[in-house]
Amino acid sequence: MQFDIPHLAAEFRHAIPLLIPGALHVLEALVILAIGIWIAGKSDRITNRMLEKAGHFDEMLRGFFGNIVRYFILTITGLTVLGQFGVQTASLVTVIGAASLAIGLALQGTLSNLAAGVMLLIFRPFRLGHNVTVGGNTGTVHTLTLFWTEIVTDTNAQILVPNSSVWGQALRNTSIYPQSAKRISVRFPLPGNTDLATTRTRALGVISGLERVSPEPPPEIMFDRSTTDYTLLLYVKFTPKGDDDEASSAVIEAVETELRPVPVID
Repeated sequence: MQFDIPHLAAEFRHAIPLLIPGALHVLEALVILAIGIWIAGKSDRITNRMLEKAGHFDEMLRGFFGNIVRYFILTITGLTVLGQFGVQTASLVTVIGAASLAIGLALQGTLSNLAAGVMLLIFRPFRLGHNVTVGGNTGTVHTLTLFWTEIVTDTNAQILVPNSSVWGQALRNTSIYPQSAKRISVRFPLPGNTDLATTRTRALGVISGLERVSPEPPPEIMFDRSTTDYTLLLYVKFTPKGDDDEASSAVIEAVETELRPVPVID
């Protein structure tokens, strides 16, 4: 097989003017892509750094906003690169917008949870370890993600509450403000010769040993004799974790058991 060298050289000379613009377009696209990727990564780090200085943005939220900025720049970069090859980006943007709308409508429940998660992470109505009640569920906040809040009850049961439900209804947080002392009135048919000092000492001793009774302020006991029987008034503050009704029952049961038989003065 013989090659016509002069003919091939002539064809190559004719092809060079066509190849050079294409090569330049490829080179420009590669440069734009490299610069876009660098700017996207840099913008991600700058966004994280700025939000970290703000103080009230969670690490997860900083990463979320950083990713939004990064992917936005990468999208613009991709469209610009495609434009270098003659692709009509206007129609492509329209298609992407229509697809995004369809996806948004299909995942509107998930997206509402995402939006609520962002609001919870920004405004922080509660923090990890707080005792909250939301939607009839009471427990300690264990995890807060962009889509759900994990609550652990006193019986170590896991409850996953969608963030849209947490953000969209009343939330009771017993860990924000100090609790006022609970007043528990316990009536005992004490005789007139009851040793009040011994009764007070024994009642305070058994109350102070209970798990839910807070040492600050310390429990107080007062006596009232408006009738023939004494009334023993207990002033107790409970720790935030747990059910107050169960704690009250535990206090009453402990005092009842400790004061039987009733100490009297001989």
